[in-house]
Amino acid sequence: MTDTAHPGTKTPAPEKTTLDIIDIFNILPHRFPFLLIDRVIEIQPRQRIVAIKNVTINEPFFAGHFPSLPIMPGVLIVEAIAQAGGALLLTEVEDRKNKLIMFTGIERAKFRRPVVPGDQLRIEVELKNWRARSSMVAVRMEGMVYVGARRVAEAVVSCQLVDAARGRGGSDGAAETDEPE
Repeated sequence: MTDTAHPGTKTPAPEKTTLDIIDIFNILPHRFPFLLIDRVIEIQPRQRIVAIKNVTINEPFFAGHFPSLPIMPGVLIVEAIAQAGGALLLTEVEDRKNKLIMFTGIERAKFRRPVVPGDQLRIEVELKNWRARSSMVAVRMEGMVYVGARRVAEAVVSCQLVDAARGRGGSDGAAETDEPE
């Protein structure tokens, strides 16, 4: 496509503001049974992301949590926040296939109501801090999770983007754990 104001120049493609499951597969390393976002319905680079998780009775954790009263474990809701935030972070990284996102902290996690089969989670994550130094990026994000209009959970998560070789035991085998400011 050419720009009519400047013949011969191409108009840049608009930034993608949604992600389907194939896009998510291309960004996050997670797969079944641990991929906890199904779609991204809004993304504002380095600012905010809104993802959807459809909770079904077919989730493997419901077999034991709890057989007579299926409730999604809170730690998996926090993981969904982290995965949505990870998708936001990794869309900014060109060599993301060579990177891993590692949790470095969870703060102020609250679970306000049980999440059950049939619920659709709306995971809203806002970037609070982004700090880059050398080959490492550290971020702090605040996540709110809703079912319909009701907030069911929230947490502040911190993570670092590290070289995959380092995260898998290369170098000293451990991520730095200092928190982003």
